Order: sequence, then C-alpha cells, then structure tokens
Amino acid sequence: MKSIFYSILASAALFMASSGCDTPPKEIPVTVRRLENELFAAKNPDEIAGLFTKNPYLRAYFGLDKSTPDSLIINQLYANITNPDLQQFNKDLQTQFGDLAPIKTQLQQAFGEIQANFPDFKAPQIVTTVTGFMGSDLYVSDSVIVIGLDYFGGPKAKYRPQLFDYQLCRYQQEYIVPAVLFFISEKYNKVPENDQTLLADMMWYGKGFEFVKHVAPETPDSLIIGYSQEQLEDVYASQEDIWAYFLDRKLLYQTRDAEKDRFISERPATPEISQYCPGGIGRWVGWRIINRYLTENPSTKLPDLMANTNVRQLLEQSKYKGQKEEE
Repeated sequence: MKSIFYSILASAALFMASSGCDTPPKEIPVTVRRLENELFAAKNPDEIAGLFTKNPYLRAYFGLDKSTPDSLIINQLYANITNPDLQQFNKDLQTQFGDLAPIKTQLQQAFGEIQANFPDFKAPQIVTTVTGFMGSDLYVSDSVIVIGLDYFGGPKAKYRPQLFDYQLCRYQQEYIVPAVLFFISEKYNKVPENDQTLLADMMWYGKGFEFVKHVAPETPDSLIIGYSQEQLEDVYASQEDIWAYFLDRKLLYQTRDAEKDRFISERPATPEISQYCPGGIGRWVGWRIINRYLTENPSTKLPDLMANTNVRQLLEQSKYKGQKEEE
C-alpha cells in the first residue's frame, strides 16, 4: 500500500515542476528584530510609549482601535515587563528559541518561492516580542510580521496561553512558519463574489494550504492544517465516508453560517460525522479537492490556482469522489 499521503506529495511534486520558474528561486535574506529586548530594557512607561510612536504597527498588534489611547496598553505592558516572573519567562524563551535560525532559514526559502511566483511580493520585516500574552500570537501585514514568542513556548513552557487543549497543541515553535505563510497566502487567495457556500469556504482553505505546501514543500502536512499525524491517517482512510456525508446532506452549497461553522470552524471534533473526526474537517476536504485538481491538471501554476474563483469548476475538474490516490 502506498503512503497515505502519496496523494498530497505526488501532486505537490507535479505542481512544483509545473509552476516553477526557469531559474531556481533566490532565497531572500531574513533578519529578525528582537523587540522583546527593547521592551524589557525600558526603564519607564515613557520609553515604551516611544516604541509605540516609532512602530505604529504595535497598535494593530495589540488590537487597539483608533479611539483607544496607547496609555491603556502601555501602563499594563510596563507592569508586565517589570514583573520578575515574566522577566524569567522571557529569559527562558530566549534560551529556547536561540537565534531563531530555523525560522529564518524556512522563511527566506519560502519568501524566495513566493517572489518567484508573485513578483510584487516584498519580504516583510520580522519582529519578535514577549508581552505576557497581551498582544496577538501572530500579526501579519504586507510590511511586518510580529511573532509573540510567549505563545509558542510549547508544552514544557512555564506559562501557556489560555486556550483549549486542542488549540494548544499548535502553539509550538514548528507551527510558526506554516501559520505565517498561510496568512501571507490570503493576499493572493481570491474568493468568488457573492458565493457564500460552504464549498467556497472549503476551497479557500484548500488553496491556502496548497500555497503553504508549494512555497515550503518540506513542511509536514500536520503542521500546515493543525491535525496530528494520527488524525491525518484516520481522515485519509475515512474520506469516502466523509465525502458521502457531505453529499448525502447536500452540504456543499449550504449558505447558513451556523451550518457551515459545524464543518469549517475550529472545533475539537466534528461529532456530526464521528466523535473521532477532527474539527474543521471541511478545510481538509477542501485541500483534498484542490490536491486532486492539481493531479488532474498538472500544468496549473500557483498564481493561476490562487486566482481561480470558480469553485464549481475546481470541484468538477478535480474529479474528487472521496477516493484515495491509489484508487
């Protein structure tokens, strides 16, 4: 029996061969600004206020709207960075993450692939920080990516974000780059106008996951979609039944948000199908459809895939029927 991920790997190879440039993509040098060092060096709230003035993106990182004054964040942030427990936690994180060499290497390779396919792409500034979980886990814009290292300390970290266990499993260092790349894919992932169907949502996720796989082909699928290896094996083996469930209940063209959320939103499981079926199963099925589409249309280039908003055409031309690759 072939590997259960033969489907994804095989079409990815075809996809890379067809969508690459005549010359290998150039790696884009990546440097990381360690903003946490500047924060923890602040001697008073005014110095933190100065960082906000010099770095306007921090307002967005902390989720401040236009009417909210910086002071609401600055005073609490200063209290955090002067807390001995957080200071020690920051030291632990600096030891754990080191110079971030793996992250920088992965990003510079992926950025080169993105630029090769989308010449308008300009590598954003990479910034790390530690705030005591005050900011976002990740903030991604065209010009800057902010990584909250305190969120990604992993299961051995002294402090962890207040999330459910099924979410916490993704808050580890190896998930950072795939998550960043998925956020970047949103700029190029075109959506159909006036199509509010579950199928449209599924295909959007599928194209986004395939974008990550293409620009970072060595990334395990589990890190891209956030399923464990065991979950991936189970859903691959059960996909015929999963697909039959979608068809029998006419879910693909469902437009009710509450109904779509059962299959596309983040949940610990999808009990409507099985207590063992992971949440967001519609995202995975969308990826399988896109994967099959690329197998059937191996000359497809990444920009063309991302620009394609005809979700029914993608489905029809994928010839997906819940089958495994070897079938």
